[in-house]
Amino acid sequence: MSKLPLNSLAFALLNAARIDAAVLAGQSLADGLLGRVEAAARPAVQDLVYGSLRQYGRGDFFLSRLLSKPLEAEEVRALLLVAIYRLETRPEAAHTVVDQAVAAAGELAEGRFRALVNGVLRNFLRQQAELNAALANDAVALAQHPEWWLQQLQSSYPADWPAIVAAGNRPPPMALRVNLRRCGRDEYQQKLSAEGLLSTAVGEAGLMLDKPVPVDRLPGFAAGLVSVQDPGAQMAAELLAPLAGSRVLDACAAPGGKTAHLLERAEVDLLALDLKPSRCRRVEENLARLGLRAGLKAADCSKLNTWWDGRPFDAVLADVPCTASGVVRRNPDAKWLRRAEDIASFAAAQARILDALWQVVRPGGKLLYVTCSVFPAENSEQIGRFLVCQPSACRCHEEQILPNPEHDGFFYCLLEKRD
Repeated sequence: MSKLPLNSLAFALLNAARIDAAVLAGQSLADGLLGRVEAAARPAVQDLVYGSLRQYGRGDFFLSRLLSKPLEAEEVRALLLVAIYRLETRPEAAHTVVDQAVAAAGELAEGRFRALVNGVLRNFLRQQAELNAALANDAVALAQHPEWWLQQLQSSYPADWPAIVAAGNRPPPMALRVNLRRCGRDEYQQKLSAEGLLSTAVGEAGLMLDKPVPVDRLPGFAAGLVSVQDPGAQMAAELLAPLAGSRVLDACAAPGGKTAHLLERAEVDLLALDLKPSRCRRVEENLARLGLRAGLKAADCSKLNTWWDGRPFDAVLADVPCTASGVVRRNPDAKWLRRAEDIASFAAAQARILDALWQVVRPGGKLLYVTCSVFPAENSEQIGRFLVCQPSACRCHEEQILPNPEHDGFFYCLLEKRD
């Protein structure tokens, strides 16, 4: 139990350091690391975690020059990373940040590194100009992405890779999807305006907020009037566009944003699958908030004998597992957890899923293949392989959306099965 005040910067730094250390040891933020922090302190901790992980390449570079030898106490090293991030983003509060970081260090490794934390952070402040000058000559530190990742982007997008990197290093925008079954978009935009929240219309049901806010500030969120969803992700339901009465499969459904959007657009008979029961419960919770219903089943969608009753589907959404290379600003741990060989591993799993799901599409039906990746091996190359192997498949639409300030990065390919 921490002795630090719950609302103190020291408490936030300490907990952010522990989460960063867990991520750098191989855990994912998706494992619920932030959920272990007291609710009142969670927003401050999340800001530090996400910011420091986005800028990990930069912080790691600084520490390599500020420490005379590697620091084996991983949580203390993570505390330095988090504190440096805070010093760079809040330079006017430098004295307070150092003081609070030293207080946080008192609760790690029996307090043996308090003096080290104090000295390293004060040296950082003294040497900041020199360190920033050296940073300009280190590609990984400057881009804040792993070297192999940069090589992939530079090879695939020789003109666009700097913009992709820049987008990945920014905090994401906050976009909403209005539940058109319960509220018109213009009507909801007026509700936002009445609360002092400015927004811009995007897509057929989306609104982009000028500034992110907690969901409890969104009018009618608990009542299901609106969901948080990136505009790029909203394209999935718009592209698949199943007709009312259609039999629809969402094969990799959690957490349920695309499932809900499909149900908001039309009255369809929808089955949602996901691998784990816990993930299916998340889908169920999201649908319940929105007043929507679907069949739910925990199953591996590639193993048809475990879930398919033999009746074909008119429309299939295959939002397959991927490297998440198009959404790293929302998942900053992915940059440092992924390895180059993971691309081939994901591509093999995607091929297995795509080949299996094609069997459940009725003749004349459609399948939408989706990733939140920008790596071609998971996207255009995957579809190229599939079309060679499946002569019954016709490509209706293919689009690689690169991340930018308005939306995340996605790949879409709409396939139709010939009669």
